[in-house]
Amino acid sequence: MKIMINGKDRHLDGENMSISTLVTTLNLTGKRLAIEKNGEIVPRSQFDATALRDGDTIEIVGAVGGG
Repeated sequence: MKIMINGKDRHLDGENMSISTLVTTLNLTGKRLAIEKNGEIVPRSQFDATALRDGDTIEIVGAVGGG
């Protein structure tokens, strides 16, 4: 499957991948993230249920703390 992540083309193995699986694949588990799929924010509660399809555009933003 070919998707775009943060403006870069990415080829992923498998056809049945969820946002949750993508987060694990990218080693982002446990991080505070906002993820957008094709221009729509995906709530964290929907990561498991949101399937990725060939040609999807994903934007991932991580929260940065500091003070």
